[in-house]
Amino acid sequence: MVEDQRTEWKASWRDEHLREICGLANAQGGVLEIGRDDHGVAVGAPNAGKLLEDLPNKIRDMLGIVPQVDRFSEEGKDLIRITVDPAPYPVSYKGRYYLRRGSTTQESKRSALDHFLLRKMGKDWDAEPVSGVTLDDLDHKAIDGFRKRAIRDGHLGPKIMAEDNAALIEKLDLMDGPHLKQAAILLFHPNPERFVTGAFIKIGYFENDSEVRYHDEIHGDLFTQVDRTLDLLLTKYLKALISYEGVQRIETYPVPREALREALVNAVAHKDYGSGIHTQIRVYDDKILFWNHGWLPEGWTEEKLISRHQSQPYNPTVANVFTYRKNKNSEKPVPVSRPIPFESWREALTNKRHIRTRSVRIYVP
Repeated sequence: MVEDQRTEWKASWRDEHLREICGLANAQGGVLEIGRDDHGVAVGAPNAGKLLEDLPNKIRDMLGIVPQVDRFSEEGKDLIRITVDPAPYPVSYKGRYYLRRGSTTQESKRSALDHFLLRKMGKDWDAEPVSGVTLDDLDHKAIDGFRKRAIRDGHLGPKIMAEDNAALIEKLDLMDGPHLKQAAILLFHPNPERFVTGAFIKIGYFENDSEVRYHDEIHGDLFTQVDRTLDLLLTKYLKALISYEGVQRIETYPVPREALREALVNAVAHKDYGSGIHTQIRVYDDKILFWNHGWLPEGWTEEKLISRHQSQPYNPTVANVFTYRKNKNSEKPVPVSRPIPFESWREALTNKRHIRTRSVRIYVP
């Protein structure tokens, strides 16, 4: 037996263990057992009878939830089991919010707390309305560029060219009543950094982990950032192998163009923009490192991340605009689930990965 996302052991009760109950309630729920050591061995809960009587009221008064509290025996010793259901609303302990991540309980702060509170209310950061910005403030060239790409790729019908920008923005689900959503600012505003700190990409070529040879910053709407960064990677940062088929010159890059674009789109679409930290790309002689500030979806493991799975975007509205198709009945773009299309990229992620609590790094050798 081991502790995990839904299991916690304590040898004896202390009121500070209310943090663990709070963390379980704010995540997927789970079980806290009193009277078991860190190795899962039953050692018995001191004063089990009194705990059985006192804990339900204490938990209700301090956390506002009523979990099931049971007394049971194992190897002749009395233990207490507290079964916690996932709460439909945010649960706090002494004004602080805790969340179960893996086998640990962590306090949610700053952008992580904002993200947690929004998700508990059934909302996402990129779908929040922004005041003081109108459709006229968006870059109409960026919107027209989106139209042309969508028609060229067969994602939208030609009738969309006859509709005004307001109709397209509405179809892309970028409005919340009379207000533009955060996603609209990121996708189509000429300078999203006026509203979202760190909404840009920084790329550098590194001799080693501490010595950078040269670097660039890419600003603008997210489509512009992806396109310009991809061009820079292919023209300045990566070396192509040159070959010929007859008189035709063939350039073969160490990583396919489409795989680089896939990594870029994932980096900007799944970033925690509330963190204020920019997306970073480090190019070495033998690998590329894509880094953004974010979180894996609740309950996800490394194994689930590298296997085929249903998409769960960190910024669903942004991701839906990047990955969409035409609904034949309404011509309204709707999201589609796409598997990672290039085995070279999946293999790189599988074999060389480094996943942190608050970020995801992808190594592409």
